[in-house]
This record gives sequence, structure tokens and C-alpha cells, in this order.
Amino acid sequence: MNQTVTAPNAPAAVGPYCHAKLAGNTLYTSGQLGLIPDTGALPEGVEAQAAQALDNLAAVLAAAGMTCADVVKTTVFLADINDFAAINAIYAKYFPGEAPARSCVQVAALPKGALFEIEAIAVK
Repeated sequence: MNQTVTAPNAPAAVGPYCHAKLAGNTLYTSGQLGLIPDTGALPEGVEAQAAQALDNLAAVLAAAGMTCADVVKTTVFLADINDFAAINAIYAKYFPGEAPARSCVQVAALPKGALFEIEAIAVK
């Protein structure tokens, strides 16, 4: 049995998907862009978008009763792989200590012209 998770403090989905699905004790999140929840706008620059996307991810986790400490795997999508080092410093603030497993890939394009997107798997 699975449960749909909707996070009131995260931006609305930009397509036909939900914020996350909770299957047993495992949460699977949809990709989070750096959209500002109140306006739906993207901040300027990859660092600002990464920080906002990670805030949005934290809001989705919170809606499921979880935190970044419960995350076991993330996938990061970058519009430009040359931003890898810049986003690592921001990412590390959300996952201090022992970080989750992670993949990071460059993609041809992200929705709304975003520069950064992240999805996660968390286990309570």
C-alpha cells in the first residue's frame, strides 16, 4: 500500500505528478526544482536554485514526517556539469556528516529552464 504525500510548503507540481509516494517506510520524491513556493519563479543562478530546491525537498520530507537525515539516495540533475563543485558546498549543508548515496548527471534541459533538480529516496 502506498500513500500520496503533498507538501503545503513546497511549490505545486508543474505536471501530472505528486510531491512524493510513501511505500511502507520508504519515501520516493519527485524531482524538486528551485521554484520559490509563493511565486513559482526560479531564483537567478545555480547556487540559489540549488538552495531553494533543497529547501523544497526538505518541505516534502517534512510532510512525510522525515528530514534530510532520513535520505539514503539522491539524484541531482544539472543543466551544466561544470556547476558540480558549486552545488557541492550547498548540498553538504543539507546533508552534514554522513551523506546519502548520490548520482549527479548533466541533462539537456530541465523544466522551466531550471539549472538544478534533485530527487530523493528516504527511509524512516
